[in-house]
Amino acid sequence: MTTTNSAREIAETYFTAWEAGDFEAIRELLAQDVDFVGALGTASGIEEALGGLKGLGRVLEKIDVQVRVAEGDDVITWYDLHTSIAPAAPTVNWMHMENGKIARIRVTFDPRGLLEGFGK
Repeated sequence: MTTTNSAREIAETYFTAWEAGDFEAIRELLAQDVDFVGALGTASGIEEALGGLKGLGRVLEKIDVQVRVAEGDDVITWYDLHTSIAPAAPTVNWMHMENGKIARIRVTFDPRGLLEGFGK
């Protein structure tokens, strides 16, 4: 079991690294079989998950965390996702940790602004 503080620290490191474009740091946080499901797609395994993060990372400007709640192996982060192609999108991210690594990620937000921005 990951402790609440450790799970919170892993989540904080993940978001800080993503905002900075440090995908090698993110790689170290992910379980080999990480499973991602979000509004823009799904990914299985580290390479697919990093591919998705890099794709959105091309337009990512800022992650403005509103609140982070950690309990045991689970962390929920509510944030405003700021990109160069759409208005800020209120977003929620749930991560589940196993053996000190991120094993599952679920993300939900209204993707219409981003989809329109990507279409331009």
